[in-house]
Amino acid sequence: MAATSPIQANLPTTLPASPLLRPLHLWHLTSFDAPTVAVLWTLAFARAAHLTLPLWIPLVLALGTWAVYLFDRLLDARSRATTLQARHHFHWRHRRLCFPLAAASLLAALVIAHSQMPPSARPRNTLLALAALAYFAAVHLPAHLPASRARIPKEFLVGLIFSLACVLPVAARTPAPLTLAPVALAAILLAWLNCHAIDSWESHRTSTRIPAPTLAAACLAAALTLALVHQPAQAALLACFSLSALLLALLNRRSTTLAPLTLRTLADAVLLTPLLLFLLPALA
Repeated sequence: MAATSPIQANLPTTLPASPLLRPLHLWHLTSFDAPTVAVLWTLAFARAAHLTLPLWIPLVLALGTWAVYLFDRLLDARSRATTLQARHHFHWRHRRLCFPLAAASLLAALVIAHSQMPPSARPRNTLLALAALAYFAAVHLPAHLPASRARIPKEFLVGLIFSLACVLPVAARTPAPLTLAPVALAAILLAWLNCHAIDSWESHRTSTRIPAPTLAAACLAAALTLALVHQPAQAALLACFSLSALLLALLNRRSTTLAPLTLRTLADAVLLTPLLLFLLPALA
């Protein structure tokens, strides 16, 4: 980490001046976007299943997600200086703070989980943790190591792990967990679509087709089906996911006109549509 590092040489020094966008940019740059979405989705799944989760579950999820994203962006910044985005520059500039914060957040999550998690839930969460380790191995290990030759698509792996981390605590407490399959599948596809769109934009693959309208239509069709079989809570959540997909499609159309930092921030902001379930009594 020498002072002449090409990462440090290219660090942006200021945020855009727009007072409306600056809080959203900071929300993204500090990696608070991922834990915000994770906690909101988990609470939305719980509402769809008519459950109330204990407080330690969203707390552990928020701490663990934040730690994972901090470590991931720091490792990206250290190993791929030629493809860095604003979030990597931000984390690298503040690495002396981000590293201990990530470690402390992960340790706190482990301590809380160890003290609160029922023994029956530990095998399931251990598998999820191993999947997260597989992600780090596939993405961050040197190319000559066997684990990195699996060529697992990063976007799909992130979407799958992220969505399972949100839905499994709810499914484990539901008498009929398979009833959550439609919303779980929609969440996985939406999370993958989010990562796929971001990767396409940042790789300047403007010709890449983002199948957001298709996902939106599928979610709406599933929502109508669930509404007809008297599952209005899940139908409302699917409608929110459909709205997120449509907003991603709109961002994709504007991807060449929006500033990269704004585009990346809004890509995560559109995943917050399940907040409508808590703000609008009719949907809830």
